[in-house]
Amino acid sequence: MSIHNSKQSSMEAKLHAAFAPEKLEIINESHLHAGHHHEDRGNHEVYDGTGETHFRIRIISARFEGLSRIARHRAINDLLKDELNNGVHALALEPSAPGEVTRR
Repeated sequence: MSIHNSKQSSMEAKLHAAFAPEKLEIINESHLHAGHHHEDRGNHEVYDGTGETHFRIRIISARFEGLSRIARHRAINDLLKDELNNGVHALALEPSAPGEVTRR
């Protein structure tokens, strides 16, 4: 799949437009889930780890100031609902405002 048509590039464009982040890192972690069973595949087949199904998003944006962790997650999930409804199985979200302590 071309990077220009990828779910990752679509998510990146949406996140930049909505949150004007100081920092944005989108990590495709799909390969870490090879061998897992996905109920939504209908026949309970084992996932091979290819594609764009699992992502970690680290984002720092002033637009998160004053928002609770839950509100930040909801804002991101609402923004990326099309991707979540079309093949993205999981998002690990790490949103923060500038100056907040982060894991990385």
